Amino acid sequence: MLNILIVDDSLIIRKNLTRIVKKTGHNVVYLASSGVEAVEEYQKQKPDLVTMDITMPDMNGIEAVRHIVAIDEDAKIIMITSHGQEEMVIKAIQSGAMGYLLKPINEDKLIESIGKIFPEYAKETSDDIDIYDDIF
Repeated sequence: MLNILIVDDSLIIRKNLTRIVKKTGHNVVYLASSGVEAVEEYQKQKPDLVTMDITMPDMNGIEAVRHIVAIDEDAKIIMITSHGQEEMVIKAIQSGAMGYLLKPINEDKLIESIGKIFPEYAKETSDDIDIYDDIF
């Protein structure tokens, strides 16, 4: 079971991600609504995985990823956002994110992304899909 920090300024998205995470048998350790809160809680919670929105108050998700990776270079972060521009994708990956998913959140894609980062949690029936397939 993974401990996951969910970061999104939308309550609806946080609830939806929580439902998916719990459905797959993982644990949500904290729900953050801003980049600043995400960095603070990452240090406290030490989660196995972070889902991170880009557009948020206080500090955007790309900047929050930079701060988290500075704290823990082995941090595992998946960006989940409505931004689909190539420039944002590149910035997220260059900042340390390991994957990038677009909203609305596709449950299967999230599960596949988690499986790519943590192979021990990959679905046995999962196709050989690279989490970066949708990026370039």
